[in-house]
Amino acid sequence: MTSSKVDATQLNDADLAAHLAHCAGQILCNVRASGLFSPKALGKAGDQTANQFLVHALREARPDDGLLSEEEKDNSERLNQSRVWIIDPVDGTREYGEERSDWAVHVGLSINGVPAVGAVALPGLDGGIVIRTDRSQAVPPPPAKLRMVVSRTRPAPEAVAVAEKIDAELVPMGSAGAKAMAVILGQADIYLHSGGQYEWDSCAPAAVALAHGLHASRIDGAPLIYNQEDTYMPDLLICRREHAEKVLDAIRAA
Repeated sequence: MTSSKVDATQLNDADLAAHLAHCAGQILCNVRASGLFSPKALGKAGDQTANQFLVHALREARPDDGLLSEEEKDNSERLNQSRVWIIDPVDGTREYGEERSDWAVHVGLSINGVPAVGAVALPGLDGGIVIRTDRSQAVPPPPAKLRMVVSRTRPAPEAVAVAEKIDAELVPMGSAGAKAMAVILGQADIYLHSGGQYEWDSCAPAAVALAHGLHASRIDGAPLIYNQEDTYMPDLLICRREHAEKVLDAIRAA
């Protein structure tokens, strides 16, 4: 079996992000299809295999850019670079290991701290899809009763309280990327998280959400700023712009 060679150095940032997210997703599906691993071992194997692919590919394609990965030892040199790729090889390792569909691959690019370019692959969906910053699609209109995606295992108390205040339906789902993309795909209207995350959990999803005209911020309304020395970013709000103030007001009240 042969494949056409791609000169990654000739791809623009959006094409590179989407290509890498798609290829990493295929690799992960192949690892899972091997049938060789228990759920816990499958998650570890997938994380490490996809990470190696993404890290080597980005260092080959963008040698002058910084890199931050959940599965790679952090290098402080990135703090001196304006362009930093922030990746999560398997967002939703538990869901991936359990052979669910609500997991994702994140490939994001922060430019001067802003989530500027990115792609989120959802390989577990039928046929697999990649949602990217440069190919925005119309977000379906919301239903009469808003829907809020929350963790399927540990919904944040703040999210539950806000959902009650604005009379939103809770929709349990796995990874952060899957939740954020659910808003774009019209499967949900609000993604509110306050239970602790890191930059790789939200950089690519935030970039894609913003490119689709959605609101993306911290839960106090502050902008999302990436490539920080401390990569902990505990909270996130992604929703339709017309719902942002309503949700932010409910957060303050809660």
